[in-house]
Amino acid sequence: MEFKDYYTILGVTEKADASAIKASYRKLARKYHPDVSKDDNAEQQFKDVGEAYAVLKDKEKRAEYDALRAQGTYRSGGGYQPPPDWQSSHAGGGHSQHSDSDFSDFFDSIFGANGASFHQSDDFQRSGNANRRGRDLYYKIALFLEEAYQGCQRQISLRVSEPDEHGQIKQRDKTLNVKIPAGVIEGQHIRLAGQGELGVGQGKAGDLLLEIEFAPHPYFAVDGVNILLTLPVTCWEAVLGATVEVPTINGKVKLKIPPASNSGNKLRIKGKGLVGKGEKASGDQIVTLQVNLPKEHNADAKALYQKLAECESNFNPRQILER
Repeated sequence: MEFKDYYTILGVTEKADASAIKASYRKLARKYHPDVSKDDNAEQQFKDVGEAYAVLKDKEKRAEYDALRAQGTYRSGGGYQPPPDWQSSHAGGGHSQHSDSDFSDFFDSIFGANGASFHQSDDFQRSGNANRRGRDLYYKIALFLEEAYQGCQRQISLRVSEPDEHGQIKQRDKTLNVKIPAGVIEGQHIRLAGQGELGVGQGKAGDLLLEIEFAPHPYFAVDGVNILLTLPVTCWEAVLGATVEVPTINGKVKLKIPPASNSGNKLRIKGKGLVGKGEKASGDQIVTLQVNLPKEHNADAKALYQKLAECESNFNPRQILER
């Protein structure tokens, strides 16, 4: 079994904080997404990045991983075996919450089959009933916002338990082509009837429930059906007002910035959010202004700022602090 160096996979150091880890994951997840990348190995790289992030974003899992990593019982690129007395606090006990087909053997050897995207319902019990409905399966599927907005076709793989001709429970891999409708939102469930595990005897097959989650986006965030964007603007655009191009989920639009705007001011672009189940109208895009200054100024610009300081000498933004 090959050792997985999650820090190397994400391109961060051992001292990287949560924000750096998340930022690197966002960048790499988009780079290696099979629908975006032309790399022949993109799907595996996408899975490796997701696995690394699942460990390093979790304080407890990261601490356990760091402890093993520090023991020096592995060789990068070579074989790896956890210590004989190793038992993760995340492994074992009850039904596995996730599919061991989604993450690597290395991951499962440390944490068991916890941490991937597939999990099974907890209400299943292996009883001796002659006719029993198959168990429902649950699968988290990560989408880009563009995929959620437009709809997409995705292929998913999961491992199911089924009785053979002798009634013995066996596991097999199952692949499905799934159509995701346009306008889904994070947390929404899509039920695929009869696509769960087979029933016993005359029992019906269970269902497969897909839970939608969103992959991190380079600059968009989501709040329900609304899409959020922080928009950098210049100080002169904020003071004088301007019309600028702004990206939305389905293309760029012109946005009018009112004069005397300030950092933190919010503008709404109607109808440029997600639709969402049961919504009468689509969500909006909420734009938060962020006034940015150049890192350097030439002599003419400095002179103008000096003149501005003289003209606005009565303005004191820190007056509220002088009580």
